[in-house]
Amino acid sequence: MSIFPRMSQSQSFQAAAWRRLKKNKGAIFGLIIIMLAVLIAIFAYFIASDSSPYANRIILEIGGEKPGYQQDFIKVKKEKDVVTTSFVRQLVSGKEDVYYYIPVVSHEQKADSVIVQKYIDEGVSERLTYHISQTAPTPIITKKFITGTDKYGRDILSRIIVGTRVSLSVGLITVIISLSIGLILGSLAGFYRGKTDDIIMWFINVIWSIPTLLLVFAITLALGKGFWQVFIAVGLTMWVNVARLVRGQVLGVRELEYIEATRALGFSNFRTIVRHIWPNIMGPVMVIAASNFASAIVIEAGLSFLGVGVQPPMPSWGLMIKENYNFIITQNPMLALAPGFAIMLLVLAFNLLGNGLRDALNVRGRI
Repeated sequence: MSIFPRMSQSQSFQAAAWRRLKKNKGAIFGLIIIMLAVLIAIFAYFIASDSSPYANRIILEIGGEKPGYQQDFIKVKKEKDVVTTSFVRQLVSGKEDVYYYIPVVSHEQKADSVIVQKYIDEGVSERLTYHISQTAPTPIITKKFITGTDKYGRDILSRIIVGTRVSLSVGLITVIISLSIGLILGSLAGFYRGKTDDIIMWFINVIWSIPTLLLVFAITLALGKGFWQVFIAVGLTMWVNVARLVRGQVLGVRELEYIEATRALGFSNFRTIVRHIWPNIMGPVMVIAASNFASAIVIEAGLSFLGVGVQPPMPSWGLMIKENYNFIITQNPMLALAPGFAIMLLVLAFNLLGNGLRDALNVRGRI
């Protein structure tokens, strides 16, 4: 006699949670946005029309142009030799421009020369002549700036695309730092209780009482301004929520029968915490990790806007808003609104995913 056990009896908790998550349209939408953002961040320099490092191709003559702006350029060879960039290097840090991009109003080719009217300003131009040996094989190109250009003439869309790396990197490193510190301190407080719990909770409450932005400022000023300093500063301020959550979860499970069984079998406290407690409290931790990821993106943008976060020329969405917010009340508000929309969309995606994980993992009421 053959017996075919029903699939529902053998499905794991993870499979059941994934099934519930797929039914949540908001969470799936958030997951799709996050996956697209990750792909954009990885292949940013291949997607962006400006593939120079940090998408920092400055063309002052076309600064502050509106979305949809279109301009002809002549590509003139740079005097210095530019090293050929490998695929991996371009993937990581972009490719140095081989040519200067000079905006032109009109052009004509005669024999072995290209004659152009260089665009300087509205109604102002300058006649220039280049030998064909000085230009690219196809000397004249037309570029369209979908979201316009900033005050330095850089392509806003390209900088938003490359800036996705900064936001995702800050969120990822922040979550790693906050989970590492929060899991360790929260587990120690909840498992050992007594004086250990009192000391750790006192420390948590002290950190908790300091305004987050003020603490980030203090750490940033101590470490200095820069890309990696932002990671550490934001990460060191977001572990408190994780530690409080983990402590409560550990207090709830440490008296359960399977934990008592580990003591009876002589397992070490380290093995009990890592192998038997942590796997059973990961549901709420994953939810708060998604929330911390979203918060880290907002905090990084705020720090960069205030000038103590990511420094130029690296493209940060917050820094882009700072550089272009004056245009909001003038002729071109999209320069500041475009990176703002990017922040809003990515933060919304992580919040939707966090809400979906909360429902799928059945942790409502535990966080």
